Amino acid sequence: MNCRHCCASLETTFLDLGFAPPSNAYLSKDALSRPETYYPLRLKVCSNCWLVQTEDHAQAGDLFDQDYAYFSSTSSSWLAHAAAYSEMVTRRFGLDKSSLVLEIASNDGYLLKNFIANGVSCLGVEPTESTATAAEKLGIPVLRRFFGKSLGDELAASGKRADLIVGNNVYAHVPDINDFTRGLQAALKPQGVITLEYPHVLRLLEQTQFDTAYHEHFSYLSLYAVDRIFRTVGLRVWDVEEIPTHGGSLRVYGCHAHAGHATTSAVSAMLEIEGQRGLRTLETYLNFQSRADRIKDDLVTFLIEQKRLNRKVAAYGAAAKGNTILNYAGIKTDLLPVVYDAAAAKQGKYMPGSHIPIMPPEMLIAQRPDFLLILPWNIAVEVKHQNADLAALGTKFVTAVPRLEIA
Repeated sequence: MNCRHCCASLETTFLDLGFAPPSNAYLSKDALSRPETYYPLRLKVCSNCWLVQTEDHAQAGDLFDQDYAYFSSTSSSWLAHAAAYSEMVTRRFGLDKSSLVLEIASNDGYLLKNFIANGVSCLGVEPTESTATAAEKLGIPVLRRFFGKSLGDELAASGKRADLIVGNNVYAHVPDINDFTRGLQAALKPQGVITLEYPHVLRLLEQTQFDTAYHEHFSYLSLYAVDRIFRTVGLRVWDVEEIPTHGGSLRVYGCHAHAGHATTSAVSAMLEIEGQRGLRTLETYLNFQSRADRIKDDLVTFLIEQKRLNRKVAAYGAAAKGNTILNYAGIKTDLLPVVYDAAAAKQGKYMPGSHIPIMPPEMLIAQRPDFLLILPWNIAVEVKHQNADLAALGTKFVTAVPRLEIA
């Protein structure tokens, strides 16, 4: 395999999670008796451009189909994050009714509805039917397309170049990151701004966030890699900030190479931090597998111990990262009989691979588990707050990453 960005030969595999189905391929009851498609799940690092990436197997069309079940609006903390972001960029860049905001992977309209409410023109790009339909019900125009150079050129030719292009947690999800970035360049006005948010690979490495590896995540990004990719297509990263979402993310600000946005000192400072932390040194990646294995072993040991003690354990959050750890650990319904999730699109379905049933959280009080394993550990505070009544009844909350913790 060659690097998706620079085409150098990829020699280093630093995480091998075996074989797993796509993490968002939730199953209906009828589908339980049919075969599932499994793909190898391995992470490689390019020692030339330092882009971390999954091994090539799955195609985007196989992963983001019409039944794709991730709805951004399920998380109240994510909705608050989106509202704060829209207010900030509207003020910072003087967006008004004459502006156009283009969001790529607009999902169910969780973000663009804030711009609509303030009279700013919007356009969403979202290939999955279920979420696009939800956004349209909010009055948001949506193109049901995968984004890339071709669509960027079409938008430019039709007079729809954007003042602001937003991509929240999509840059890591595109198989052809070069083509996607060329699309950004084509669809952006001469003085326009791009903001991309993505989980920072530095946090993945330092906090052993191996469960954020799944087939839908083709890339695991540093500022160094993104800066390099931008430069190859005539774009420039001019600002960056750290944000707490998804276990630690970066928000990068991009523009055309010769646009008038001055590059801030935050860019060089973050590049220096990444260098000091070893993101451009192979040795940094080579002990990661053993750390992931320890987390997996600790979780399995905990679940076996609770089973032997006849204690009830349930999980909360049918998240992609949960499917990664459950499938890697080989956890089935004998150790974890149920997962509760607030997304109506997932309720009544089953987790891919493990076949654990997904139930509405309203049933939790009646079940009163001894332990509630929070699979999306990045929103653990939100989950604990929502389930304070359970804690009052004696339920203890558990997270597995970056280490097993019981609260």
